[in-house]
Parts: sequence; C-alpha cells; structure tokens
Amino acid sequence: MTKYVSKQPNAEGLIEWTSDEDSTWSTLIERQTEIVKTRASKEFLEGLERIQFSRKNVPQHHVINQRLKNFTGWQVEIVPALIPAKEFFTLLANKKFPAASFIRIPEELDYIQEPDIFHEFYGHVPLLTFKEYANFMEEFGKLALNAAPKDRSRLFRIFWFTIEFGLLNTSQGVRAYGGGMLSSIHETVYSVESSVPKRLPFDTLNALRTPYRIDIPQPLYYVLNRFEDIYGILDQDIMGLLQKSKELGDFEPLFEPAPSSEL
Repeated sequence: MTKYVSKQPNAEGLIEWTSDEDSTWSTLIERQTEIVKTRASKEFLEGLERIQFSRKNVPQHHVINQRLKNFTGWQVEIVPALIPAKEFFTLLANKKFPAASFIRIPEELDYIQEPDIFHEFYGHVPLLTFKEYANFMEEFGKLALNAAPKDRSRLFRIFWFTIEFGLLNTSQGVRAYGGGMLSSIHETVYSVESSVPKRLPFDTLNALRTPYRIDIPQPLYYVLNRFEDIYGILDQDIMGLLQKSKELGDFEPLFEPAPSSEL
C-alpha cells in the first residue's frame, strides 16, 4: 500500500508538476549531487553529465527518453508507485525502465520506502547510458520472466545487490553504483564510509542466499571489481545457481525481522 498517486500526462504528453514538487526535486538533486561527487563510481558521475538533469524542475519522461535513446536505446515508462513483479520484469526485458510519476512529500525528503521519480531517475537513469548496465537490465528481465513465479523474489536478490545496492572497487577506494544508495542522502555516505556494514566480493550464489530488508541501511554490500563485470554475472548458469541456493538455504539474516517482505 502507498499514499502516493502517480500523475498522468496531459493531452500534450506532459506531467504537470506543481511549484512545490519542482522545489522538492531541486532540493534533492542539489544536495545529492554534492554528496555523490566523492562517493559514486566514475561511471555514475559520467552518466549524470550525459543526462543533464534539470536542477530546477522535475524532468519530463519524454525528455529523458530522447537523451537515453542516443546512448542505449532504452526508455523510461510511466508506472504507478508499485507494480507487479511480472510487469516489472516485462518492462526490463523490453528495454523500458519503470519510473513512477510522483515525487516524495517534504516530510519524507530524507527517506521514502516507495520508489519515487527521484529515486528512479537520479538513481538509475545515469547508468542506463552505459551498455553494460543496460544490457544487464534487459537480460535480467528476460531471465526473470523465464523463471517460475515462486523463484522470482529469490532471483531478485541479484538485482538488489547490484542495481540497487552495489559497490565497486576502484583505485580511489570503494565507490557506489547502486541506485538505492545513490538516491539516498544517508546511505550514499554510509555504504562507502561506515565501518558498520560488511563489504564482501560479489558472488552470485552468495547473493542468492542473502536475505535483505528494504527499510534499513543495508548491513551487507557485495562489491564488484569492475563496472563491466556486471554484465558477466549473467554468463553463469543462473538457474542452476538459483536451485543450488535453495538447496543450501539462506544465510542467517544480519537484521531483525520486519513485517514487510521482499519483492
């Protein structure tokens, strides 16, 4: 359930954002762009330059689509706040990234559980200008559609520990590329600098066995050595690893249980 309602485009195909919503976007992007400068991967920072988000107004989906098309042919698709898993994976498999058309209220400026337009656009769109990231998204969507519905939440753990909360080893130290932290004022810093969470080399089988919670700073991050390695993850026998992860069972959670469940 969500209290947010996505906006629909008008007759001209434009979403009519209010001045307050534009102000929220401006606040979010101004402060987040400062935070990521020394904590995000170079690819993400380059992606920000490629996309050239407005600092004053919430971007229109069709404008972002025009820019994405020139890099990887991807598009962003207007969706409600929450969509069924099958619809989510179908969009990815067709080079469409689901992006809600609402923005958080000022009272939830620092944290929102639902993925709003700032999370989707700022956290993910910059890296969709890179073929490795875009190809991973597309192939992951196809893979998930071919999986049994009951296996999709476990399979989504690969997505969670890469696309949403992935870290990279770089010559400057660990840097973030996951949209979940790069759209978060707190977790961007926490994921890179805090001594609290564990940071382990990415291993697909281990990721498949690792439970997570969506409403807390992550207690564990998996780290890739190179940005380009993300696409290579899917060169493995993912369905075989999925079955093995079920046989071995989950690792002990590093957090207390929560009422909510995974995707």
